Amino acid sequence: MSFQFSPRSLDLQGRLKAFMDQHIYPNEHRFEEEVAANRRAGNVWVPTRVIDELKPIAREAGLWNLFLPRSARVPEGLSNLDYAPLCEIMGRVHWAPEVFNCSAPDTGNMETFERYASESLKRQWLDPLLRGEIRSAFAMTEPGVASSDATNIESTIVREGDHYRINGRKWWTSGAPDPRCKVFIFMGKTDLSAPRHQQQSMIIIPADTPGITIIRPLTVYGFDDAPHGHAEVLFTDVRVPLDNVLLGEGRGFEIAQGRLGPGRIHHCMRQIGVAERGLELMCKRLMSRVAFGKRISEHSVWHERIAESRCLIDQARLMTLQAAHMMDTVGNKVARREIAMIKVIAPNVAGKVLDWAIQAHGGGGVSDDFPLAAMWAHSRTLRFADGPDEVHRAAIAKLEIARHSPIPGDAGRVEIPVTRGS
Repeated sequence: MSFQFSPRSLDLQGRLKAFMDQHIYPNEHRFEEEVAANRRAGNVWVPTRVIDELKPIAREAGLWNLFLPRSARVPEGLSNLDYAPLCEIMGRVHWAPEVFNCSAPDTGNMETFERYASESLKRQWLDPLLRGEIRSAFAMTEPGVASSDATNIESTIVREGDHYRINGRKWWTSGAPDPRCKVFIFMGKTDLSAPRHQQQSMIIIPADTPGITIIRPLTVYGFDDAPHGHAEVLFTDVRVPLDNVLLGEGRGFEIAQGRLGPGRIHHCMRQIGVAERGLELMCKRLMSRVAFGKRISEHSVWHERIAESRCLIDQARLMTLQAAHMMDTVGNKVARREIAMIKVIAPNVAGKVLDWAIQAHGGGGVSDDFPLAAMWAHSRTLRFADGPDEVHRAAIAKLEIARHSPIPGDAGRVEIPVTRGS
């Protein structure tokens, strides 16, 4: 299959690469220094000046809100296929997507607002998100249940007069510690007697609503991902108007399936960029070190690893582009197998390439002197986020079995399980 990017996508790719060279890569150390300085000062959750300075430059350059297709509010939004190479380029530096207002969980939340929210909620929350004035969080995963099956969630959304009363404990709520986080999209149960996939609802909760407590930030292999971060959050008798529910009661599972498709493939697009950066750093390091009388890059074991990395990355990229193309042409539901496959493939490929890159750097690879350790930790986490490998593999297998089933219609009854989005 041949994937042809539009002339606009090709132009944006060149402009984005130039922006990365001019503004992002030279500021990688500055970003880390700012976060470290804030940590020493006792508040690591202060937004960095470098990102705030670069955002207006990116917007002026036309590199803003490129992720959202088919939106009257965002005419600059690209198709999934055209956005894929741009997302890959941004993914080479973990904080870069925010500079272009293309970072998780805001992208998934903005898509949710665009698809499922009322016009008044869009004006209140989507428009400032699109302008980059605020940030958001998605509250779905819970510590007390296996959240790989979203029907397990125990948080409650109870109608009381003209309000809903919300109670629950969430964790891995990405973005919650960020002081710019002004709104949560929250998933809970409104009707325990309804069919299994119609018990859940999604509701909008302003972050300053009484009853919300940030219990603690969570670390990933010791990394806190500040100043964005992930948190455990307690919702105690939180009250919001009835109009804040999305689509209506019992539609939460449906919304989650619609939200997580784009979110999953965006993660995969960025993971291709992560793997490419890992391979690049690996090769440069191997060429700069001598062991046993010759450059390490001349030892045959590294030839094997470099070649394997190149093969794996290109395979993953093609699979990602195929999934993106299908999402654009036949829709997310029909493309659910391809989305599930790339969600398994991309983080595993990135993790393997990064592991070799860390090995090539020796002790430096596991230190903070290079970005590899943090990149590896994030890639490893993505084998849980938006659905663990095991859930996606099970769904892929069921879809494949259904293709060969003698019972007509079996394939249509297979669903990709909904899990947390980040």
